[in-house]
Amino acid sequence: MLRCENATLDYGSYRALSGVTLHVDAGELVVMLGANGAGKSSLFLAISGLRRLAGGSIRLGDRDLAGRKPSEIVEAGLVQCPEGRKLFPGMSVEKNLMLGAYVHRGDPAGSKPILERVFGMFPILRDKRNDPAGSLSGGQQQMVAIGRALMGRPKVLLLDEPTLGLAPLVVKQVMAAIRDINRAGTTVLLAEQNAYAALQIAGRAYVLESGRIVMEGRPDELLGDARIRRAYIGA
Repeated sequence: MLRCENATLDYGSYRALSGVTLHVDAGELVVMLGANGAGKSSLFLAISGLRRLAGGSIRLGDRDLAGRKPSEIVEAGLVQCPEGRKLFPGMSVEKNLMLGAYVHRGDPAGSKPILERVFGMFPILRDKRNDPAGSLSGGQQQMVAIGRALMGRPKVLLLDEPTLGLAPLVVKQVMAAIRDINRAGTTVLLAEQNAYAALQIAGRAYVLESGRIVMEGRPDELLGDARIRRAYIGA
């Protein structure tokens, strides 16, 4: 469904991605592991149309995403939930959520059941729907960010570091929600530093280091690799 072939991305003279090749098939939940600065966010920006590749290609199904506007990519069914949440703190929770449906503004009726789905997944957001997003806890703000992405009606959902800075209990809640989103039919590519939590829910994994894919495999294979355990799990 989503395929990157030899994706290369530069920031001036700095090469952030070097020949990245990966695929995410329909219905999969794939995790991309990597330390801060490995290139995970750069890859997501390229996939989302926010950065132009210096070489290689990115395809969503039979569509070449090169040169397409980010709004066109969202309309095609690929939505990113960015690192750092990027909410509008002074706006209400519900208004932040509805911003995710902007590309589908011609079909307001179609957004109502998705909003109800988000509230069903994160009941606390229903209770706080009229509160400013900036007044929520970090975990609740991450729920808003994920919910906003779902309002874009993704076929493929990119999640960039969704557990960053969250307490362990909230990490479990967020990971459970991601697993449920995938089980409901959305294809997911998850970028994470929290390897142990991510590998509990993923079907496959890639490891990105210095802009290159250095390993690919099933979660049990990576968890059984001493180098991966030392680098990402601390064991």
